[in-house]
Order: sequence, then structure tokens, then C-alpha cells
Amino acid sequence: MAEVKYKRVLLKLSGEALARDAEGIYNHDFIDRVASVIKKCVDAGVEIGVVVGAGNIWRGRQGVNMDRVRADHMGMLATAINALALQDAFERAGATTRVMTAIEMKALAEPYIRNRAVRHLEKGRVVIFGCGLGSPYFSTDTAAVLRAAEIDADVVLLAKNVDGVYTADPRVDATATKIEEITYQEVLSRGLAAMDSTATSFCMDNHIPILVFGLDDPENIYRAVTGEEIGTIVK
Repeated sequence: MAEVKYKRVLLKLSGEALARDAEGIYNHDFIDRVASVIKKCVDAGVEIGVVVGAGNIWRGRQGVNMDRVRADHMGMLATAINALALQDAFERAGATTRVMTAIEMKALAEPYIRNRAVRHLEKGRVVIFGCGLGSPYFSTDTAAVLRAAEIDADVVLLAKNVDGVYTADPRVDATATKIEEITYQEVLSRGLAAMDSTATSFCMDNHIPILVFGLDDPENIYRAVTGEEIGTIVK
């Protein structure tokens, strides 16, 4: 088994990734593939925290005529649903997990407590963080980087639908080229869509590297933690 480059990571999974090419909100075969790779990483000695989005179920901006705070609360609840779906898949793959939520729902998950989360990681448990930050107006990208700082993660692994950061959106601009390494300031000044600006600024201020890579092949998660040159590193 390859030697790992990162001992503790924070993996950000989008809700859209969970529904890849599916008619419903989940592509269960794809989620199972992700789960098997997560177990492979744990077996290699990697401590993994996961923040999951909710785009497959609900986005706050969908509630055009709704109160923004209420719409964002619906999104937080949707992330909890996704966290439980991931927990089920990870456990079936043989990983030991804990779901921790920023909004208390004790019948379903543990309330988020930083020291307890770190202890779970030290014991080899995959910790899945739900409900974002528990506050409206903040994205799950921002939740991911804050949790990364709190658990002292070596890197944020940002699994996307594209295989890195490009000079423009490659889905609409055929001349867009992939960037292998870039600074936080360049991402912000050039308006590149790696993650939202609040999250990028937080990583810059707290010196947390971000590895952006494609999740078309879930094995990329393992390639990332073992230091293969994939995606784009933002540092």
C-alpha cells in the first residue's frame, strides 16, 4: 500500500456528486464506490473528516420568494440527510463512522464538539459533519474550511465535477486551460470558481492548502492522499 502524504484530511463532497447521473437524489452505486475508497484511505492510516453539501436535494437560493434564513435552514437539514446516507454507505464498506451536526438532532447524530471530533479521528473513525456551520448565509465550502482548521487537517480535499481549477469554465469555454498550482490571492483576484470567496479567504488567512480534483473516478481520493499529482493545489 502506498505511503500517505496527508495524515489528516477534510474531504468536501458536493450534494451533486451523490446524485451523479441518477434520476433521483442518489446514485447508490457511485456512493458505494466512494465509500470503498474512503475505507481504503482509512486502512492506509488517513484520518478523514467529511463535509457534505445538499445540492442534490435543496439549495437556499432555490427559495426565490422565501425568507433567506428559512431557506438556508432547509439546506442545513438536507445536508443532514446526505450525511446519514454517507454514513450508511461507509459503514457497509467496513468503516467506523460518526455523524456530527452543527444543529442538535440527538436522535440521529452527535452534536458537533471539536474535541470529541478530534478524538473520533484519532480512533480511526470517519467523521461526517452535517448542517454546515448551523448558521445561514454561510456555504458548506465555508463549513469545510472552518472544520479543517478546527481539526487541524493537513489539507482540504475539494472533490468537484471538474478535474481542477481552470482559467475559465471549461464547460463553456473551449480555450480554458487547467492550472496545476495557484495562490489563494490569484483565485480571488481572477474570480476563479474553486470555492466561494469566503472559504478561499479563510484558507489564505489560516494557511490551509486546498487540493481541487475531479470525482469522476473516486480513486482520485486515494491518489490525492498519497500525493499523486492530480488536480490543482491552491496554497
